[in-house]
Amino acid sequence: MNERAKKYIETARKMLAERERYIKEEVKKWRFDTVAVHGAYSVREAIENNQGAIIEPIFMSSAQAYRDCDEMEVAQNYQIPNWAYTRIHNPSIGYLEDTLALLEAYGSDAETGCAVTSSGMAAIASATDQFLVKLTKDPAEPINFVAACQVYGGTFQQFNVRKMQERGIEVRWVKDSNNREEWNSKIDKNTRFLFGELPTNPGLYFFDLKKVVDLAHEHGLPFIADSTVATPALLRPIQYGADIVVQSVTKTMTASGLGIVGAVIARKNLITQIPNDQLKADFTTYLIQFPNRDMGWCVSPLQAILSLSDIRTLRTRVDVLSQSAMKIARYLEKHPKITKVNYLGLENHPLHEVARKYLRLVDAEYDDQYKKPVNRYGHLMSFQMKGGMPAARSLLDGLKRIWRATDLGRIKSIITIPAISTHQQMGEDSRNLAAIPPDLVRLCVGGEHPDDLIADLDQALAEA
Repeated sequence: MNERAKKYIETARKMLAERERYIKEEVKKWRFDTVAVHGAYSVREAIENNQGAIIEPIFMSSAQAYRDCDEMEVAQNYQIPNWAYTRIHNPSIGYLEDTLALLEAYGSDAETGCAVTSSGMAAIASATDQFLVKLTKDPAEPINFVAACQVYGGTFQQFNVRKMQERGIEVRWVKDSNNREEWNSKIDKNTRFLFGELPTNPGLYFFDLKKVVDLAHEHGLPFIADSTVATPALLRPIQYGADIVVQSVTKTMTASGLGIVGAVIARKNLITQIPNDQLKADFTTYLIQFPNRDMGWCVSPLQAILSLSDIRTLRTRVDVLSQSAMKIARYLEKHPKITKVNYLGLENHPLHEVARKYLRLVDAEYDDQYKKPVNRYGHLMSFQMKGGMPAARSLLDGLKRIWRATDLGRIKSIITIPAISTHQQMGEDSRNLAAIPPDLVRLCVGGEHPDDLIADLDQALAEA
């Protein structure tokens, strides 16, 4: 290696050391809202690298140029920070990753990294596939993983069809995610990880996260949590020992609905039996540099900054949406045409107590409005009607303000019937396994005034 290449590497080391110092000594001391607004983007970086741009720039370029062959060589060997090609990385994508990694680790001592992807489903695939490899040279070696069966329909299909039916990797479904012994009974020497979604979409199931994480670690396995519905404003699984968090950033984080993004956030030095030192030491950097680079699960720089813009107000937005959802849930549970309401904030919900243990508005104790810890239960709920499926369809068709769509987490309220939309491809048997009845209605509460949403529901229910 010549002197010029060595100089590039030494300069990069100093830059990384300064960045690490800034995050450790300054960013890590901020409150959640400040981290959401600034991430790791500093005034110094803005002035030195981005002509003083206060808002993180959008690098709308497919590739990066180098000063000379020596810089190109050490960059392509990952010896200095670079992005080379936007399929691999991009500065705008990096701003989003920094912020998400910091938010998911907020309130803990964990050191985390993040790899963003083109969608939440790509995030789940990239987070799980790295563990679904053989540990021996035996071609017949079985591989399995254990997952709660109450998951999003796309996740169920990816696990049940793409992994089990097509690749022969067994998914062992846990029916009662609050039964630690059921989880334990599914684990054997060929198990690679445990997976759970909480709260779940659309059934609003919840489980004692810490107990299941501890069980996974007793077996030397990582626990992967899908925390899309809660977001780090209400729940940060890494704080309870989870190794990896997957997010469909498309949803509540990017409430504007302007695009699709996924994210994998992982603690460094995670627990796994996979004999891959790079994967263990820094899982998300490994993803970025190797499998995700090759699979092409990249997100556009424009979408990264659009998502980052929405995330800046995450805590306040989730607080408002949660309060509106609670008011609407109380209205629905008293309505004569409604037989059941699934909302974790309702005291009569069978999982209310375990949800209350975990779902808390971040930093409420530092907020002059509250000055103490406050529970919030998110924007999502589901319910059933006395008239079954005909009544459910009539209700949806009669709505004038709430949008009929399959998305969730929008600033606009959205409603759907999962059995004919988001969970249709699962089939009836799989929906029964996941406890999703055919007439279940899923409502995602947006930023409208709750009184207007209740008025819309009331007029539609009157005709249903």
